[in-house]
Amino acid sequence: MLLDHPVLFKSLCYIDGRWTHSEDAASIAVVDPSDQTTLGHVPMLTRDQIRVAVDAAQRAFTTWRWTPAAQRCATLLRGHALIERHADDLAILLSREQGKPLREARGEIGYGASFIAWYAHEACRLDGRTITSHIDGAQLGTVREPVGVAALITPWNFPFAMITRKAAAALAAGCTVVVKPAHETPFSALALAQLADEAGLPPGLFNVVLGEPDMAMRTLVGDARVRAVSFTGSTRVGQLVAQAAAASGVKKLALELGGNAPFIVLDDVDLDEAVRIAVAAKFQTSGQDCCAANRIFVARARYGAFVDRYTQAVAKLRVGPAFAENVDVGPLMHQAAFDATAQRVDDARRKGAQITVGGEPHALGGWFYSPTVVTDVAPGMRIYDEENFGPISAVCAFDSLDDVIAKANDTEYGLAAYVCGRRIDEIFTLIRRLDFAMVSVNGVKFTGAPVPFGGMKASGLGREGGVDGFEPFTETKYFCLGNLGIPVHHA
Repeated sequence: MLLDHPVLFKSLCYIDGRWTHSEDAASIAVVDPSDQTTLGHVPMLTRDQIRVAVDAAQRAFTTWRWTPAAQRCATLLRGHALIERHADDLAILLSREQGKPLREARGEIGYGASFIAWYAHEACRLDGRTITSHIDGAQLGTVREPVGVAALITPWNFPFAMITRKAAAALAAGCTVVVKPAHETPFSALALAQLADEAGLPPGLFNVVLGEPDMAMRTLVGDARVRAVSFTGSTRVGQLVAQAAAASGVKKLALELGGNAPFIVLDDVDLDEAVRIAVAAKFQTSGQDCCAANRIFVARARYGAFVDRYTQAVAKLRVGPAFAENVDVGPLMHQAAFDATAQRVDDARRKGAQITVGGEPHALGGWFYSPTVVTDVAPGMRIYDEENFGPISAVCAFDSLDDVIAKANDTEYGLAAYVCGRRIDEIFTLIRRLDFAMVSVNGVKFTGAPVPFGGMKASGLGREGGVDGFEPFTETKYFCLGNLGIPVHHA
């Protein structure tokens, strides 16, 4: 892999400022989803080695928590500058291990870097407050304290930004972190560790470990010294993380889990605009996005026209490996994702849905699946009921605002929802009545560093990003100062 800064390509874990291999020489291959060639091998650490990472983070915390906020800010900004300097290399690494087109990979690097800059500055504004006292002679207030060591468990679909969104908030607050990235996409995390080292982060602040997934998760989450756990992944695994956290004591927990996002097209829309937004909301990252438009509901009066234009737009999407020119849709991540995608389309076809474009593996072979539009979908079809992590799109009609609200809310998930329309009364009704934590109106871009990202119901707990993103990593400490020479009122 040709990089301008070759040292970014690391095949070792990073603990206490040192690069570490597996004690028993266990390793796992990392493959390029575009052609399934091996990019490299990374070590699978033992339980004891993962505990060593927690040891290091705990030692570093005793100093980092008292480091002045301005100094924490400066340290993070050095890391941010290095990310910007090496953004092209980081995008190449991400694209090769994840399979997303290079254009999208560059976007993720910029998005991920924005959290570091934002939280670096917010470190200087992590204020407590003064409370008007109800106690004679006393002064009341609060301070924000870092909780301690944070375990960050991140997914393969956004292997760079999901780390920075968590780690930037934790480090800015005064916590230290142990990152456990997905073993399918470890190189982005290890490149971040290299840049953390170059930026001069003290040893133990930022650690990256890999290991057998269930063992690594339970070792980190079950360690009493780990005081905060932030996980992004499937709802099923998120429930296991929550159970493991509960079994090991009471600790801070943030879960960003699955989604089944509705995309609602009202009858007064500009159809061309709605189609453009729907394509972007569904097919970026090859549909492997928890915020992807999963079920597209179209007002019945506009249904036929929308389906025609949407089908034409999807048919024009260009499929290919990450480094091909002008690629819109890359491969799926692995064989399991490919098989699940094909099975959902076949299930919908058997149950009466119509395929207007795609509906089959792509001619490129491998893990490429043709961008697909499935219409007349209904409850009971897997493509309607389940989160579709692939380039397949489910479309159906609705008859009224109450009808589409009921249909949209008929899911265990509650992460993101999209609305396209013009009437503010209908739009605001949907914003309030949709059981989703984030609602994007007339646009596909709605996340960012200042935004509280997270879900309701089975889509998770807590928020990442914005000032709310400090919550998993801080405690509010209250104090009452009495006997300060303040006159005491006597009735």
